[in-house]
This record gives sequence, C-alpha cells and structure tokens, in this order.
Amino acid sequence: MRWALVKVSLAVTTMVVVAFAVPLGLVIREMARDRAFSNAEREAAAVAPALSITTDRDQLERVVAAAGSDAGMAVHLPAGDGQEALELGRRRAADEDITAVRKLGRASTTGVPGGSTLLQPVALSTGKIAVVEVYVPEPDVTNGVGTAWAVLAAVGVALILGSVAVADRLGVRMVRPAQRLVEGAHDLGEGRLGARVPEEGPSELRLAAVAFNSMADQVVQLLANERELAADLSHRLRTPLTVLRLNTASLGEGPAADQTRTAVEQLEREVDTIIRTAREAKPQTAAAGPGAGCDAAEVVRERMAFWSALAEDEGRKWRVAGADRPVRIPVARADLAAALDALLGNVFRHTAEGTAFAVDVHNGEDAVIVLVSDAGPGIPDPETAMARGRGSGSDGSTGLGLDIVRRLAESTGGDVRIGSSVLGGTEVRIWIQLDGRAPAGSGHRQMRRRRPGRFTAVYNRSRSR
Repeated sequence: MRWALVKVSLAVTTMVVVAFAVPLGLVIREMARDRAFSNAEREAAAVAPALSITTDRDQLERVVAAAGSDAGMAVHLPAGDGQEALELGRRRAADEDITAVRKLGRASTTGVPGGSTLLQPVALSTGKIAVVEVYVPEPDVTNGVGTAWAVLAAVGVALILGSVAVADRLGVRMVRPAQRLVEGAHDLGEGRLGARVPEEGPSELRLAAVAFNSMADQVVQLLANERELAADLSHRLRTPLTVLRLNTASLGEGPAADQTRTAVEQLEREVDTIIRTAREAKPQTAAAGPGAGCDAAEVVRERMAFWSALAEDEGRKWRVAGADRPVRIPVARADLAAALDALLGNVFRHTAEGTAFAVDVHNGEDAVIVLVSDAGPGIPDPETAMARGRGSGSDGSTGLGLDIVRRLAESTGGDVRIGSSVLGGTEVRIWIQLDGRAPAGSGHRQMRRRRPGRFTAVYNRSRSR
C-alpha cells in the first residue's frame, strides 16, 4: 500500500509537471525570440526617418553607425533618378528576399547562417522602397532560454521529489496503524489476550483501532466472566458441603462413616481446586437493573433459618437484628443469598463449635448495612483476607467467599470492611448503596464522603449499645 501510494503520487506529479513545464518552456522561448526581434525593429525604426529625408551615403553611414553597427545592420537603396543602387553595411539576406519585401511592402524575417535577419521596408522621398536589414544572431534569440528551462526542470524535479517524500510519509502514516491492527488481530487470534492497538493514525484507522481494542476488552471480559462463573458456582457448593461435612460427624464410627467422610473431604478438595483454578478471572458482579432487587430482611431471615439448624447441632448461640421489616436493596436475591452463605459458611468453617454469631441489618435513606459478626478468634490480616485467592490463611480457604461479598457491595457503589465485632471476634460489614450512582471500584471514596451523614451517626449509636 505504501509503495502503491508513492507510485501513484510519482505518476500524477510527473504528469502535472510535464503538463505545465513544457508549455511554459515553449512560451519562454517564444518570448525570448519576440524580445530579440523587437530590439531589431527598434534599430530599423531609428534609421527610417533619415531614409525618408536623404539618401546621401555619408549621412546614412553616420545614422547606421549611431543606430547599430555595420556588422549587424545593412541598408539597401534601389537605383533611380540617375543614381545606382546603394548598399550600406554587411549584407546577409538573399536578393529574392529583399525584392519580395519591396514588392509586398511589409516587414519579414528570414533565416541566414548564424541567425536570422529582419527586413524592414522604408518609403523614400522619391517614392522608391528601401529595405533596412537587421541581423539577429541565434544567441540573442535564445538568450536566457536555457537558464529558464534549467530552473523549470529543477522546480519540476523538486516537486516530484517532494511529492514522493510526502506520499511516502503519508503512506507510512497510513500503513503503520494498519500493520499494527493486523499484528494485534494476529496476536489476539493466537491467544495473547493483552494485545492492544495504539489508537492513532487517520480517523478511519483510529476508529478501527478503537473498535478492535473494545472487542479485545469484551473478549477478555467474556472469558473472565466464564471463569468467574465457574468459580462462583463452585464456591456455592461449599454451603451444602459444609452441611454434609458437619452431618458426617454424627455418623459415628465404621467403614461406611469413614468412606462418607473421605468422600466429603475429597469433594471439598476438588471444589477448592476448581476455585483456585478460576481465581485469576477478572472480578465483575452485575448490579440489578432498574426496578430489580430483593428484600434484604427476607433473605436474611431465610438464610438464618437454614443455618440455625446447624447452629443448634453445634451449640452455637445466634441472633438476628433489623430483619423484622422490609429492606429493599438493588441486589439480586440469589447474589445476596450467596454472599450471606459465604460469610456464614466461613463462621462455621473457621470457628470452633459453640462460637456465637449474629447478623444485623441497618436500613438508612441512602444505604443498607449488613453486619455478620462472630465471637471467634478473628482474622489476623484483614487486607490479605480481602485479596482474591489468598483467603484468611487457614486450611481450605480460597478467599473467594469474601470476594463474592465485595463484588456484590461494589456493584452498588458500596464496599466491604473487616473489623472487630462486639462479640469479640470478626465483623464483616457490607455497605450496600441504594441509589447505585457510584461506579464499582469507587466505593471507598464514596463511603468516606457519606459517612459523616445522619445515617452513619445512627448506625454508630446502635453499635455502641
């Protein structure tokens, strides 16, 4: 494409230069010729007044000498009134040419060796016709023409070279973005998902690069969502597995009980392997659309009814607060249930039997806070626990449960914090923004701006009690 553009530019510029330079060169040559013969006409005109007054040789020689020179001008007087024909100066024109000018009575030019001559008829006082011959050398006819043609040629070559250089630069500017787009598509096709194309060049190629980058981002997002879906679905299996593992404790001893416990442990390991394999997926939790959502209080009551049976088997004290009246949130029911199951499952999994836990729901004008707290030993490093794939540091922890909770909160513009609970153990606070205007990932900054408000003060007072 680059060389094709250069060839087209070279051909077009050459045609334009030839179309203008050749006629202009011919015009310059014709102008030089006209200039030379105009000078010859002026010299001949300087002699005409003297010929109309006198035909005396001496006087005419003085006039010719003043007008030109013997080498460049000649005067041909006809015979008459007893006088012979008189010729002054060096003659170059043929007799027939001179006779033809006398007969026609108008000036003419004729070629002679070394140049041309101008034959100008002049009427004498006797009625005869004299002819003034002015010699115009060839160098005078072509004076300056060579230089002008050389300048035209230089300008034409410069224009051609300049157009080729500009076309080459334009070709590079167009070809490089196209080559990068091809290379990016090739890299993406070979599985290098980080391939992107610089958004530069002509507007069409820049738009193509923007579209390609958007497509690549969508491909990466789709693959990440697919892996994350596998991880999330696998993690949701942890809840029934936890119940199954706890129930195996009541099976007693025996081969069947041992096989059941072994199978449950193996299944848990397989689920953990699936979660860890998919943990590099890009986090994304879609917030519920306009008008969608669920009743957080109802979901809390439902999940606590499920976990309460296990809590009674293990001798755990539990309580629920703030779930006695409807609390609407812009989160899908299944997502909130999965987040609660992840947190409550962690309580049962990582705390000893008999450890108390609680779930509190605080409803405000612009946000809803869900607190899951326990009386366990707590989490030594909350920041590490919130990092996807690292877990809390204990055996069997993948960290994906807290990541599911975090993504749910951030999908509404909220966030998740881990701290110390009033029960003495861990408290996980889920801040769910009700307006949903804050984009995901900016929840921390948004919460810091809102916390000094009236709802935060009420929430802090309720905790202090």
